[in-house]
This record gives sequence, C-alpha cells and structure tokens, in this order.
Amino acid sequence: MSYLDLRPAVLFDEITDYPAGYRVLVGMHSAAQRIALSMGLERKATRMELLPLLREKLKDLTVIPPVVVQDGPITENVFDGADVDILKFPTPMWHELDGGRYLGTGSATITRDLEEGWVNLGTYRVMIHDSKTIACYICPGRHSHIHRQKFVERGEPCPIAISFGHDPLLFAAASGDVPYGVSEYEWAGGIKGRAIPVIIGEHTGLPIPAHSEIAIEGEVVFSETRPEGPFAEWTGYYGSMQRQEPIIKVKRLMHRNDPIITGVARNRPPNESSFSFAFFRSARIWDYLEVAGVPDVRGVWCHETAGVSPFIVVSIKQRYPGHARQALGAVSSCRDGAHAGRYVIVVDEDIDPSNLADVIWAMSSRSDPAEDIDFLRNCWSSALDPMIPSEEKDYCVNSRALIDACRPYKWKDRFPPVAECSPQLRQEVIPEVESPGAGVKRDSGTWSGGLAPPHPAPCTHTRSPAPRASSPCS
Repeated sequence: MSYLDLRPAVLFDEITDYPAGYRVLVGMHSAAQRIALSMGLERKATRMELLPLLREKLKDLTVIPPVVVQDGPITENVFDGADVDILKFPTPMWHELDGGRYLGTGSATITRDLEEGWVNLGTYRVMIHDSKTIACYICPGRHSHIHRQKFVERGEPCPIAISFGHDPLLFAAASGDVPYGVSEYEWAGGIKGRAIPVIIGEHTGLPIPAHSEIAIEGEVVFSETRPEGPFAEWTGYYGSMQRQEPIIKVKRLMHRNDPIITGVARNRPPNESSFSFAFFRSARIWDYLEVAGVPDVRGVWCHETAGVSPFIVVSIKQRYPGHARQALGAVSSCRDGAHAGRYVIVVDEDIDPSNLADVIWAMSSRSDPAEDIDFLRNCWSSALDPMIPSEEKDYCVNSRALIDACRPYKWKDRFPPVAECSPQLRQEVIPEVESPGAGVKRDSGTWSGGLAPPHPAPCTHTRSPAPRASSPCS
C-alpha cells in the first residue's frame, strides 16, 4: 500500500450477540491526516510534510493540568461490586493465536506514583479473564511499571484505572513517550490548548477522562497471578508468548450510552500502531539530535514497516569528518533510539529518510560493509523481541548495527553524480508542477514530499444512534 493512500477508519456495529450501538473502532491513527486532525495541525499529505509541523507544536507546548468535574458522559452507566460485568462488551479476539480476548489495545492505563504523586497514562495490552478480572502486561522500564513496582516493594495492591475508549489525542499521549514525571493529561491539555476534564474515581482516587467511552477502577493484586497471553505484538510476532501476570480485580465499571471500544490491531507491520508511533518517535529523535549538537539534520524517520524502533533513518548534510558517525551514536543512545532498536542508518540530504527505496539505494551504493557498519552489543531490548529466546526473556538485550550510508566525506565532492535530471533541465522540459504520483521531487540537492491528495481521510467515528455534542474526533 502506498504511504500516500487514504487509509479509512472502520467502525464495527450490529455485532452478533451484542446490542446495536455497542461498537468497536479501529484505525483512529492509521492515516497522517487523522493524526494531524487529533493534534490540531494543518492536514498534510505526506509524512515529511507533517513531521516539521508536529515538531513545532511539541516544541512550543505548555502543559495544562486536567480539570476535575463532578460527572460526564462516562457516568451515564455505573456498576459496582457484584453488578460489574466486563463481558458485556464486544471484545475482539484480535488474532487467531491470542490467548484470550483483549479489551485493551488502544486503551489508557492510569496509575499514580506512590512517592512523587504524578499520574501516568500508558497503552498496554489488557486481557479479560472473567466478568470481574483482567490482566495488564506492562513492559519493564515503562512508567506505569515503575509505579506498580513501588507498590510491590511495599507489599500493597496497586490502585489502577483503565479507559477503553477515548479521544484519539489521549491515545497518542498514552501510547507515546511523554517525559517521566509529566502526566499525559497535562501533555494532551497543552496540545488542545485547554484542560482535559476528568472525574475522580471513588475506589482509587485516580483521574479518569470524563468523556471516556468505557472505564474501570480496580487494583492490581500481586499475590494472585493467572496466565496472560500470548498476544500478537508490534513486532509482528507472538514475542512473549504466555506468562504469569498479577490479576486486576475490577471494583467499578462505567460506560456511556452506546459505548465504543477504541482498538488497535497489532498485526504484522506496517499497522496502525506502528504508523502512529513513527510520527511521534521520529519527532522526538530529531529534537534530541538538535539538543545533542548534531547540526544540519534534514529528516528523521522510524520505519513503520519494521515496527518503528528497529529501523531508524536520519538524513544529514555532511559538514565535517565524522558527522555521520556522530549522528549514529546520538540516535542509538537516546531513549527513543535505544529501546528495542536494531538498525540505525544515516544518509545524505538528497535521500528521503521515509522512502525505503531511497534508503536501500543509498545503503547499496554509498556504504562499504567492512568500513561503514559498526556494532553495539548488550543494548536495551524488550521481551517482545522475537530474536530473544524464551529462556532469556528475563534478561532482554540485543545488538545494534550502525550504518553510515553517506558519501565518503573525504572524497564526497568527487563521488559519481546521480543519474537523474537536474532541476534546471526538469524545469525546461516540464515547466508545470509535477503531477500526483510522480514520486519524490528533488530541487537543488534536497527533497520534498509529493502533492496532497484531493480530500482528507474521513473519520468514521460517528456517535449514532445517540448523537452527542462532542466526538472523540473533534
């Protein structure tokens, strides 16, 4: 599928054995224009047109704390204790080898730091055990895992709340990598320019989005575990298989009328989650390179085809000997480049880092394997890495290849010229703007994206049969 295709969002309704109006939405962030819409950005056709706008928005961000309200759509239906039944929702069996039904794929798990008091939202998989019991797998090192471990050390259950349907902006916040100590509510409020309304959970004291579709309150009980998984993950594999995880006892269930589960099908990449992650991770790595003092970065892209982290490409205009190696080292050491990475490639400024054809051509023609590939060993990885054997999942490390695919700096001015029309000749032959589908257009040694499609990707997250004043796509 072309990266310029308009991928639709899909809303499933009238699901067998469930009431009409109990729905499942997939594809919230499967197209660049919907990501732009949820971030309040001008809609653009290509990734490299949207990425600078996203970076600028994040740079100017002033966080806004959430505002507590007494009620909201999430309180339209409230059930406690014996009345809790999370089996009432049409929870998908997302992949045929999954170990169960996963209500949480595009969800937001809410925890509070026991010592520091700040609230975190994270997107982690949530499996249903029975009508009042679920499990949530959280990868070690993630902020919610750190919060949870502090309760383990005290020997206490961990209060937890989870939203299973919400504004796509909260999904972007929860599934992204907001800095440690900053609440995703504050980040999302800064993006919107106004506070996110929350209610305070009666059982946990945690803030829950007032406009959530479905939410639960409960506690993680570390003394009782059940098998969780397997589940098809962002790598495109069942990387961690089945494991024992502490249960979550659900104390309260809330949902609005005609609730919608916001789901993310994590099939073999590229998929919705990898497409969404690619934008935010690429923006953060680009920012980090600037902070680290790497000059003349022209583009960054974490490739969704590889699952984002394992294949990162940076485009630079070489300014001095060792410039490319400096960029390679910086990318591989920053948080977004360090976790579960595999390949980091640096290319010249005439290469579009988001275009795999460009990148493979540069690697094949501008690098010498013996001279231009370095390796790092014992790097931070993930239990979901399919290359880590099951018996070693408690010690997750891997290696990295750092590939310099730039023209050799020592003789780059004598490197063979590229076999394509110069901008001057192209202007003489085709004076008008190139037609859509013509591919990457080059001008004076730099690249730019193609033309915008004629119409934006539609968002199909409607609220019928019960229209409401606001929509998660607003």
